[in-house]
Amino acid sequence: TEELHAGKAKYSSIFNYPALSWADMGAIGWLVDGAAIMNQVALCRCSYGPYARAMIRICAEESFHQRQGYEIMLTLCNGTKEQKEMAQDALNRFWWPALMMFGPHDGDSAHSEQSMKWKIKRFSNDALREKFINATVPQAEFLGLTVPDPDLEWNAEKGGYDHGDIDWDEFWRVVKGDGVMNRERVQMRKDALEDGAWVREAALAHAQKRATKVAAE
Repeated sequence: TEELHAGKAKYSSIFNYPALSWADMGAIGWLVDGAAIMNQVALCRCSYGPYARAMIRICAEESFHQRQGYEIMLTLCNGTKEQKEMAQDALNRFWWPALMMFGPHDGDSAHSEQSMKWKIKRFSNDALREKFINATVPQAEFLGLTVPDPDLEWNAEKGGYDHGDIDWDEFWRVVKGDGVMNRERVQMRKDALEDGAWVREAALAHAQKRATKVAAE
């Protein structure tokens, strides 16, 4: 907790983007959890047993969130014109952050080479990102939504989509703590810790009082 509040500990920076509407709940579940699953399924067969076993349980939970998110988007897209526009707006804002979840190109990653060598990581960041795009674009088309990438194009030769450039400057800003809501998120955690101090103090006092009573009996 102290390292998080001091800005030393890393956390899921994808949530440093604001959720502006109910459709964002759907987009986050569908895209963000979908990207997480794409990463985590590969880890279910990594070389480190405890990590692999934990990922099996995590993927089961993440898949629920992903299905729930897609169902929200499907409901909105089958609703009014305004609801579908809200769904499109959410997709527009969370598409690129979801792609950033796979991390930088492996040549720019500090840990990819070692993780691949140890077989903790089984696929490159770019390979997983392309797999996610190939799986998600047809889902967006089924919803009747447009993926916000003018350079997105099917490449028959490789059997997958080519996509536009990711804004890596934005990626590194967010990772380094200078995203849209980085400071706000950390401050909320600090406030929660401070505002909840009385609860911890009361619980500790009660435990000490009870221990004293038991010792006296």
